[in-house]
Amino acid sequence: MAAALALIAAFCFALAATLQQKGALDLPTISIGDPMSLVRLAGNVTWLVGTLVLVTGYLFQAGALDRGRLVVIQPLLVTTIVFALPLGYFLTQQHVGRREVIGAIVILVGLGLFVYFGDPAGGNENASNTQWAIAITLLTVLSVVLLVFGSGGDLSLKAGVYGTVAGIMFGLSSALTKPTLDYLHQSVGTMLSHWECYALAVAGIGGFVLQQVSLGTGRLAPSVATVSVANPVVGILIGVILLDERLSRPPWHVVVAVIGLALALVGAVVISLAHEAAKEELTVPEATDGSVATA
Repeated sequence: MAAALALIAAFCFALAATLQQKGALDLPTISIGDPMSLVRLAGNVTWLVGTLVLVTGYLFQAGALDRGRLVVIQPLLVTTIVFALPLGYFLTQQHVGRREVIGAIVILVGLGLFVYFGDPAGGNENASNTQWAIAITLLTVLSVVLLVFGSGGDLSLKAGVYGTVAGIMFGLSSALTKPTLDYLHQSVGTMLSHWECYALAVAGIGGFVLQQVSLGTGRLAPSVATVSVANPVVGILIGVILLDERLSRPPWHVVVAVIGLALALVGAVVISLAHEAAKEELTVPEATDGSVATA
């Protein structure tokens, strides 16, 4: 059940990203430095539908995290980029070629190996405040460094950088969902009396805003790929280091599971690179009047 809910969430995230990108392309550049550009998104019907789908995806993800382990649920979200390929093709005319298809197959095979051989056991619903403080500080510093030094390049690089930071924020918010749901099972008052739910909200909203900037570049593949990779990587690290989740034994199962996860992440990167290469190949040869046109 947890795995099924995670896959439904991944589909929702892919559909949401595609719809939000489609809506953002109808507007001027989306930028954190221009808050009104984010406000204008709210007036776009397509973007609003995408946002509703995104919220639905969060609900399915929360249901999956409530029933399963972080180190399995988060990797399954890599399938977001697999779902995004056909959705991007039909809704925003994104190119899907042989390399993208191969990358998608690699992702599915890798995740299959990870889920079958991983079988995590143990784990806690929460960690100490000190551990959380260290983890949040490190992730925040990493995010700031990426934004400062990596967001000034071309559109593809910008999409990748903002997508990566959004994925970091989503991975953190997913990890914080575990203790938040545990408190919610006790009562709403108990949940609201702990800091985890507020940190979850801040990380989730931050990731949401950064993802809109990433999608606003028009580069769907690097945007979705980086979110789909950074999100599970952060989730797995927190699950293993802070929540003490462990993969199954014997040891060779762990090795195969890690190889499977690596394949899935490589597949996501392959899709991103192949998509950008295809964009360059679509450049139209010189016209008869000597000018150059691009598709």
